[in-house]
Amino acid sequence: MVLPFFGKKPAPPAGTPAPRTRTTSGTEPSASGAAKLARAKPDSSLDFTVAGGDMARALALCAEKVQVDEGGDEIPPAAEEAAILYANGSDDEAREVLEAALKTPLSQDAREVLWTMLMDLARLAGQKERFESLSLMFAREFERSPPGWVDLSPQGIAKTAEPKVQTINLSGTLSGQAAPQFVQLIQVGMRAGTLRLDLSRLRGLDAGGAELLLRAVRGLRKAKVMLYLVGAGQMASLLEGMVFRGRREHQNVWLLLMEVLQYTGDSERFEERALDYALTFEESPPSWEPPEYMTASQVEAAIAEDEPSEAYVLEGEIVGTSTESIRRLGEFGNARAKVDVNCGRLRRMDFVSAGNLFNILSQLRTQGRLVVLKEVNSMVAALMQVMGIQQVASIELRP
Repeated sequence: MVLPFFGKKPAPPAGTPAPRTRTTSGTEPSASGAAKLARAKPDSSLDFTVAGGDMARALALCAEKVQVDEGGDEIPPAAEEAAILYANGSDDEAREVLEAALKTPLSQDAREVLWTMLMDLARLAGQKERFESLSLMFAREFERSPPGWVDLSPQGIAKTAEPKVQTINLSGTLSGQAAPQFVQLIQVGMRAGTLRLDLSRLRGLDAGGAELLLRAVRGLRKAKVMLYLVGAGQMASLLEGMVFRGRREHQNVWLLLMEVLQYTGDSERFEERALDYALTFEESPPSWEPPEYMTASQVEAAIAEDEPSEAYVLEGEIVGTSTESIRRLGEFGNARAKVDVNCGRLRRMDFVSAGNLFNILSQLRTQGRLVVLKEVNSMVAALMQVMGIQQVASIELRP
């Protein structure tokens, strides 16, 4: 869904004085001059630091230090006001501005913008009942389905966060001397509940190393740890070269081979080796019981998840001095012609951070990079519009 904030401001009659900062009774000034920052040429001494949280004063100071050109895209005044209030942490005041504006005559497009922001405020606060009430009113007014419920509160986002997959790489030749490292490996897996064990760099192992790996895999499996064995097929081939039908030696290697084969999903190959094991050791082999939480497709997915993402992620609340993620966006974008930025977990951005983001995106735009900000909540999107970020990047609203 592309950001629906559009509309051109009509050119003022000749001789009309430049607009001043708009004020609303009972609220701080919204500094509409700063809304044209995208087309502004900042003074070299422009400072985005906000002292003491005085956002209105910072906006006024910035407005004085830029040259503002008339015209360009604008959003409804109430949306601009609410966006700046929300950016400054004044959630209740932002909601009051939106509710008051919806009681006045407005165009259909403007009303949709304000309704979307109001519903997003409820999602950002985790207020499901309030959101459902607003959704009913939205559906009546626009005669179509409203956005679905998504808990965008910090607690809601934490619950839906993807688990971090701990990765341990084994390389070289594995021997029994690695016992202390395997104690740590098992502890990591037990704590995380998910473990990615990369066997693709192993070039060999002895009987002691095979026993360590066998105990670790079986122990983690028994503890219901989701275990990804990367390079399981390659490891099975290595183990097959160490065992021979009828030769009663390296029993742990045989058992490890059958354990690893269950992570490949190759039941026929497993049954062949199980029969060889039974004939060699004259005892029943392990049964074919593929890991309950593991499939071949999950292995491939795990590998893909751990590869460098093609999308940069902005998340949480980027306020005050927490602008490192914005700086790194510039580095990320330098190596790409098209830069996708996932903002689905970005809850809030203040005026200072939005200014820094505008600067970074302007540099990328100058270099010919196409930047797309995806899944932006409407409160943050409105601030981006105030800052003119839509002039240097494409903004797509979160559904």
